[in-house]
Amino acid sequence: MLPAFLFGWTMALINYPGSVAAVATTFADYFCQAVGLPLLWVKPVGVAAIVFIVGVNLFGIRAGALMQNIFAVLKLAAIALLVAVGLALAHGHLGGVLAADATQHVSSGAFVGALLPVLFTYGGFHYLNDLAGEVRDPQRTLPRALLLGMLGVVLAYVLANVAYLTGMGHAGLAASQAPAADLMRRLFGEAGARVMAIGIACSTFGYCSIAIAGGARVMQTMGADGMLFRAVGYIDPRTRAPQVALALLGAWTVVLMLWGNFGQLVDYTTVGEWLGHAFGIGTLFWYRWKFVDEPAPYRVPLFPLLPLVFVLTVLGVIAATAVASPHDAGMSLLIIALGVPVYGLWRRWQPRAA
Repeated sequence: MLPAFLFGWTMALINYPGSVAAVATTFADYFCQAVGLPLLWVKPVGVAAIVFIVGVNLFGIRAGALMQNIFAVLKLAAIALLVAVGLALAHGHLGGVLAADATQHVSSGAFVGALLPVLFTYGGFHYLNDLAGEVRDPQRTLPRALLLGMLGVVLAYVLANVAYLTGMGHAGLAASQAPAADLMRRLFGEAGARVMAIGIACSTFGYCSIAIAGGARVMQTMGADGMLFRAVGYIDPRTRAPQVALALLGAWTVVLMLWGNFGQLVDYTTVGEWLGHAFGIGTLFWYRWKFVDEPAPYRVPLFPLLPLVFVLTVLGVIAATAVASPHDAGMSLLIIALGVPVYGLWRRWQPRAA
């Protein structure tokens, strides 16, 4: 029970709200660029976006899915535009674009530290699993969707970086805080930058939407299973929305967004999120040991090599991040550790509450 509680505790207090707060900050940055608002408006716009997404999801999965589909189309259109520009610019000299900059020397510590934002980039793969209870034929649909989705994400990020390097060069990309908009500004002026800012705002808004929808359903399941207050497990009989969980998740997300900037939120979120993934993958070894004389409950290609490499890689990146950013990473680890005494108190309190 303790591992399951800690995993849910981490997801509820770190992963979902932290990632939404970080990406909502990016959304607000690009939105303010697109409409010409000063940076002073970034926090209020981000908070408004979170409140709006929670409000839509209170009406149920259909309303949330409609919003998600609209912004998914807009996101793909923005990425397609960016990639098309990059490929057009790279035509005939792709090798030179991808060549390493010989004037730059990156230490091993800096390289490992840069891997944390990369993990954050690919960290949304598990959100689809949170909605498995509302997916038709999930045993067949989810693996296919995860595989095709991850391949699409890898391809999109590689091509987008080709575009950045082609249009901005190594130095320009390193100095940019908003590379997509800066690239379009160099090529098409302020009008191009505004169009791309709108596209990136749509993309990040869509991420916040699916993360809030998935995170609320994890919290609702925890409440229904007795790992959180029973009220959190409430599902509205008319809309089938986990309304209490949505409200709690939205409120904590707003607190985190008001607390930190994008870099702090990434360090805070990714350490806890991927530590939870490492523990989750690590349970595969327990299952294989527990059911040694029975057919494996889960099929894992290249077992035990693949999960072992995954766990060791994640733990290595987390350790390097904790050394480089002890404050933000330490806050995440402290919250996870606090889950142990909370679990003990919860177990003692539950019989009395019953």
